Amino acid sequence: MNENTLRMTNISKSFAGVHALHGVQLELHSGEVHALLGENGAGKSTLVKVITGVHQPDTGEIYLNDQRIHLGDPREAAAQGISAIYQELSIFPDLDIAENIFVGRRPTRAGGLVDWRRMYREAEALLSSLGIHLNLKTKARYLSIAQQQMIEIARALSVNARILVMDEPTSALTLNEVADLFRIVRRLREAGTAILFISHRLEELFEIADKVTVLRDGGYVDTRSMDGVTQEDLIRMMVGRTIKDMFPKKEVEAGEVILRVKNLTRKGSFKDVSFELRKGEILGMAGLVGAGRTEVSQAIFGVAPADEGTIEIEGQSVHITNPGQAMQHGLALVPEDRQHHGLVLPMDITDNITLPRLTHFTSRGWLNVKDAHGAAYQAATQMQVKATTVWQKARELSGGNQQKVVLAKWLSTNPRILILDEPTRGIDIGTKAEVHHLMSDLAAQGIAILMISSELPEVLGMSDRILVMHEGQVTGLFSRSEATQEKIMLAATQAV
Repeated sequence: MNENTLRMTNISKSFAGVHALHGVQLELHSGEVHALLGENGAGKSTLVKVITGVHQPDTGEIYLNDQRIHLGDPREAAAQGISAIYQELSIFPDLDIAENIFVGRRPTRAGGLVDWRRMYREAEALLSSLGIHLNLKTKARYLSIAQQQMIEIARALSVNARILVMDEPTSALTLNEVADLFRIVRRLREAGTAILFISHRLEELFEIADKVTVLRDGGYVDTRSMDGVTQEDLIRMMVGRTIKDMFPKKEVEAGEVILRVKNLTRKGSFKDVSFELRKGEILGMAGLVGAGRTEVSQAIFGVAPADEGTIEIEGQSVHITNPGQAMQHGLALVPEDRQHHGLVLPMDITDNITLPRLTHFTSRGWLNVKDAHGAAYQAATQMQVKATTVWQKARELSGGNQQKVVLAKWLSTNPRILILDEPTRGIDIGTKAEVHHLMSDLAAQGIAILMISSELPEVLGMSDRILVMHEGQVTGLFSRSEATQEKIMLAATQAV
């Protein structure tokens, strides 16, 4: 179908005098998957909020089927058939599937009573149209992330969405779940839905997208057919330069064993996990979502201690029951979920960076603000955090800069052992390269790194050895030279 569904021209938007968008254009056609690319801070989120009526542009025009429209708020956007599924899902955990689909819009009978039979019938029809088969009375809290996304898609269709924005829909999905999502996206495309697909995983776009629009520094770069571009073309368009080495792994001779884990077990999470980590080594930990990798890292750092097993640091057995004890032993953990576990979003950059070391900047209960500010400024500068000032709130930063603040916070504790859980999830290609350079430099300085990642190219490109987990157990250990995607996936999908 070639119907021109949505056209945006010369869209500009500023906040406090700072240009978030300037002169941006975008065309979405029905029956098309259109990728939107750009580094963190390129303007993607602002453009999505303009499309969905959250923000009104300072300049520019929006046309729907050649008729100029004004999207004053999300309700007006929804009335025009525009809906969005954000990376942070808006599911109500204590409502069932059907209630989540029709939340705020339950069908009623005479007298205003909820027509439950009709609601479940229509919910069943929506899910069936997507090829999804679930018990409609299941509470949302028991659904996987992938299933919750399916419910959000059904909710969008329940309001007759003709334009669907999908913001990083695959960031927390397994390979099988991504395949299921793409099957649904293709079905929506065949039904004539226009889909704006935002992802930092460039390899996915060649599988699912028809066209791509690239933004850089709030400005429009180009729109191309996916058939006519390479991954290198997209990177160059996004960052304005060629990134020659995404995985700059330095050859470092590993030192003595600094961390030894023996038969670590936590009931219901993982069992008999054993491995060694050496100074200057990057040990990759691979596996599918739910394999128990994050839980192992939390046990080592004392967030949720193990029930059985031992942890040794430099040959000495240690008993770690909380993060404070872990820090005393030279450990640091950069968590998977930076927004909920890595940062205090309402606090500024200075407060976030100095949080693990507050006692270092206090005397008799009083905080030395000057010293704290100086240390935070130095740490943020070293990590090249892009912000107006170190007093800027963490919630105002792009995802990539938020991740840099989390890294700055934990590196300021001078750790000997650094645990990185999904260190580059949801950040742009340029920032990924910067984080990889940082990891390589830290290993060269003798810091031992345990890196948990769901991205196989990252695991293969940055690891000296690779530990693979499946359903809470270690199922493989490979050296850098012998590891392949096939070997890792085989170990990640079948228990020993």
